Amino acid sequence: MRVVLCLMVALAANLAQAATQIEGVRLWPAPDHTRLVLDTAGSVEHNVFALSGPSRLVIDLKNTSLKADFSKVDLSGSPIERIRSAPRNGSDLRVVLDLKSDIKPRSFVLEPNQQYGHRLVVDLIDEKGSRLERAASPTVTQDSAGKRDIIIVIDPGHGGEDPGAIGPRGTREKDVVLRMSKTLMDLINKQPGFTAKLTRTGDYYIGLRNRTLLARKYNADLFVSVHADAFRTPQPSGASVFALSQRGATSETARWLAQSENRSDLIGGAGGVSLDGRDDMLAGVLLDLSMTASINASLGVGSSVLGQLGGVAKLHKPGVEQAAFAVLKSPDIPSILVEAGFISNPKEEQNLATEWYRNRLANAIMDGIHEYFQRTPPPGTLLAWQKENQKGGGQVSRYRIQRGDTLSGVARQNQTTVGELMRFNGMTDDRVMVGQTIRIPSS
Repeated sequence: MRVVLCLMVALAANLAQAATQIEGVRLWPAPDHTRLVLDTAGSVEHNVFALSGPSRLVIDLKNTSLKADFSKVDLSGSPIERIRSAPRNGSDLRVVLDLKSDIKPRSFVLEPNQQYGHRLVVDLIDEKGSRLERAASPTVTQDSAGKRDIIIVIDPGHGGEDPGAIGPRGTREKDVVLRMSKTLMDLINKQPGFTAKLTRTGDYYIGLRNRTLLARKYNADLFVSVHADAFRTPQPSGASVFALSQRGATSETARWLAQSENRSDLIGGAGGVSLDGRDDMLAGVLLDLSMTASINASLGVGSSVLGQLGGVAKLHKPGVEQAAFAVLKSPDIPSILVEAGFISNPKEEQNLATEWYRNRLANAIMDGIHEYFQRTPPPGTLLAWQKENQKGGGQVSRYRIQRGDTLSGVARQNQTTVGELMRFNGMTDDRVMVGQTIRIPSS
């Protein structure tokens, strides 16, 4: 009887060991990599290795069985031709990805979060077709005189396996900010003298450092990261704008100086500083100057954006806040992070889920960006050339308000700001009426 009991206990233990299952599978194709996510009943031990001739990726999982159906996974847009699996060593599982070409694998496990349980993540990195490399020579419009556009890189936060914050009704931050960012990109691209690029154009994840790397590859004049905040209680509300804190700048300067590959990296944007061949002291001074200029510019554009957001939404704080967000740590590119609102607040979640409200926020962000660069356009840009050639003109034109016009739209069309139009016309607010005639200064 005792022997039988021992055998039953041992059998139960073996079954429990092998009870970890792959319960689901998701695929997130991105321009430079594809992320395969395996939902597991618990944490798993695994090993990943690549094979050539033909190209394959092998994933061995210890004490794991298969419950999901790999045949139902949509492989379009990915380098995977087929996913197959078979038991191995009794209680183990081997998963094989038949690939179209060789890739570089990377794998890690994730603990449960608000939306998902245990996960094994496998990234298939396309080193030959990396979007980061393709971004090295962006298409930037120029006029006949060779004056370049101001380049704005918009970063929709989160994406793919990372949903960001989730509202009470299930609205996901990653979806809201992508839609709003695409609207903002369209608004910017319609504006003469501006070009906008997105760090991600679909539902996939990009590492935080790669987001700022993309901005550098695009030679960005401004980096705008778009998010929707959350809190553990539903009460907090309002939009916010963040720039990098001085503490975050200090740590980032140290990181750049400590990493040898950064020493020869050109720091464009704020002044074309190069660390190549500099000793530690001079490199530190140059980097500090660049970082200080970047933060000051970030606070300037952030203040303009926050002022415009205050006209369409409640503000969480009256001024630009500063924090050590990783995406703000570029030492050469002015960078701001816009929190469009608290998705954890039921009312703001409802607003953020509507196209009408997202459009209002996107227009406000655009107006703030335009207002800032109208005052301080980067050298060599169309706006800088226009500002220089308008000095001393003193001419005044008039415009009759049409149906659908807004003061911010009229300001953008005439290369001025809402504040300047209000002061020039003695207006106390930015409301206009159809048929109203307003004067427009030439500079």
